[in-house]
Amino acid sequence: MSPVPLFASSLEPFHERLAQRLAEVIPTERFILGPEVEAFEREFADYLGARHCVGVANGTDAITIALRALGVGPGDEVVVPSFTFYASVEAVVTAGATPVFCDVDLETFCVTRDTVERALTPRTRALIPVDLFGYPAPAPELRELGLPVVEDAAQAAGGALDGVKAGTLGDVATFSFYPSKNLPCLGDGGAVVTDDDEIAERTRELRFHGSKDKRTFTEVGYNSRLDELQAAALRLLLPELDSWSSARREVADAYERHGLAEHVALPHSAAGAEHAYHLYVVRHPRGEELAQAVAARGVGAQGYYRRPVHRQPAMARYVPDGLELPATDEVARTNVALPMGTQLSDDDVREVVQACAAASA
Repeated sequence: MSPVPLFASSLEPFHERLAQRLAEVIPTERFILGPEVEAFEREFADYLGARHCVGVANGTDAITIALRALGVGPGDEVVVPSFTFYASVEAVVTAGATPVFCDVDLETFCVTRDTVERALTPRTRALIPVDLFGYPAPAPELRELGLPVVEDAAQAAGGALDGVKAGTLGDVATFSFYPSKNLPCLGDGGAVVTDDDEIAERTRELRFHGSKDKRTFTEVGYNSRLDELQAAALRLLLPELDSWSSARREVADAYERHGLAEHVALPHSAAGAEHAYHLYVVRHPRGEELAQAVAARGVGAQGYYRRPVHRQPAMARYVPDGLELPATDEVARTNVALPMGTQLSDDDVREVVQACAAASA
């Protein structure tokens, strides 16, 4: 069997064009908040169907700044899932607020209205549903609770729910353009997306030290700006996002067609939800055992978030005694990410399925 990587890079066919695009920017010596950033912000907002996109340095800062723009701070609580990348929760603490952990759905890996409602308190100021692995969380249902919803769409560029693009499902959304993401840049990069003019304006101030003009500083902000080189790369790659998303869904269809469901539980797919498949994550009763056995056959596989955030040492102070998140613990134990990407062939998919069949026999 030929090795099949966990991530099949989308960037390799674009190396020459990216080099040329960056070479066009460098002589301008405009590297911070210039025309490339402005153009990307406009183009990405138009792609999503949003009023505003504000480029920031990374996806973690995007969440922190979005919360601050909503007025979240010390004394406030933010409901967030524990089954997510650490940054989703870390950003809450950086904003000065207290994270309150909620459980997720066993099939979608996302929060539900019920799991969020069980975590609400009189101090709850915002909710963070995470579009985990590219599956759109039910942000529209959460908005019915009457609290600001910050959609963490870092893994969901190219996804949608009932025809509405991921990144426009909440009151404000955040993106990461880390190189492994569905829409990648060439390093760190992020964005805050919203239809709210006031939130957008506060975000622009907060990303630049809490200032509108570099002279008057109205609050303590951040030095967090998407740079011109990354914006230029993103502008080149954004037109590819829809075709890349289609390619990822074709890989998911191929997994099903080749019988992967006989060996593992496939990612959830519901009517109206367009999965972005940032990762192709299945479940198996012996998750880590399967991951290791598949990897031993040359197929990229790994479990994600085996230790959920509420079990991380740095979060101990925020975890009440007796907190039980049974679905979180179960998906953390049983999940296995299998190869996914725009460059995977049908033969690659067959090899992955064969590896899973052998490992689960």
